This record gives sequence, structure tokens and C-alpha cells, in this order.
Amino acid sequence: MAKVVDYYFSPMSPWTYLGHARFNALLARYGAQVKVKPADYGKIFAASGGVPVKQRPVQRQAYRMVELRRFRDHVGLPLNLEPKFFPVPTEAAALLIIAADQQQGASAAMNLTGAILRACWAEERNIGDAPTLAHIAGEQGLNGAALAEAAPQMRATYEGYTQEAIEGQVFGAPTYIFEGEPFWGQDRLDFLERALAR
Repeated sequence: MAKVVDYYFSPMSPWTYLGHARFNALLARYGAQVKVKPADYGKIFAASGGVPVKQRPVQRQAYRMVELRRFRDHVGLPLNLEPKFFPVPTEAAALLIIAADQQQGASAAMNLTGAILRACWAEERNIGDAPTLAHIAGEQGLNGAALAEAAPQMRATYEGYTQEAIEGQVFGAPTYIFEGEPFWGQDRLDFLERALAR
């Protein structure tokens, strides 16, 4: 029986960025499949009591920066702590990823997700801008124009993933769900690996 992990995330989450490549490597190591499910974390936060970064108490905002710096150095990834284009609307990026998944499969969607996350957190690119997103898709060997044309048709799927996440008690990004067990955050990948290895 195939091992399948549901992957809920925001294309703008730094924690998703910090864990994405390692998660992808885990999938390959254990021959697991992934269901790529970008979701609307504005709605998820509203349902779960979360708040956007800028609305959090100053103590939480300050510690977030400490942790971002700590994990950036730990995993050895470039990361701008305060990127030029943050926050920006994420729906266009999410819909493009879903279109890639439906047209080219999970591997293409995972590659595109990684490129979009990197664009935001390491390359100072605006992932809320449709032409920029189409260009990023092209850099991944995808037809950016065709994906951009298909993306608006993915809205119902996006809304479905968001509702599914809420019903599954997802509250943060990234969340990996394997065999009904949630693993919240890139710092829980060790635990996900143990589950995959069983």
C-alpha cells in the first residue's frame, strides 16, 4: 500500500520554505506520495484562532525573528528575514500550484512550490504578481502562460483544500498529515520520518 502524505501550506510561509526541500527528500527516501494542497490560511486562522504576523504581540513577532534566523542557519538556506514583498496575497500562487498539479502532476507542483517559496524568501520577487508567477513557472520548465490561464478554474479546488484543512484541525503551515496523524511545522519532520519508516 502506497504511503501518502497530505501537504497543507501557504506559498508565502517561511516555515514551509525552510522545510520544503527536506520534506521532498523524505518523500523520495521512503517512496511516499504527496497530495499537494495549498490552502487559504486567512480562513484557517479565522477558524483556529491564529492571527497574521503583523497583528501578533510584539513578543511573538520578536521571537519569530529569532527562530527564523536560528532555523535558517541550522538548515543552511538563504532567507531574507524581512523580504521586500511580504506579506502579499497568495491566492494566485496557490491556484498556479494547483493547476500545475492537475496538469503535470505532484512532482511538478512540488518543484513549482519550492521555486515560489524561494522567490519570496531568498530572491526578493513578488509572488503576488501574476507575470512574476508565470515567469517562475517557466523557469521550472512549465508553460507559465497555460498555467496562468488555467489557474482561475482551480478556485473551487483551493476552497476545498481550505475547508478540508479546517475540518482536519489544521491551524499552521506547513502541516503534513500521514495516516490521519498531523505533523505541524518543518521542525516536526523528524517525527514524520519516523512515521514513514514504520
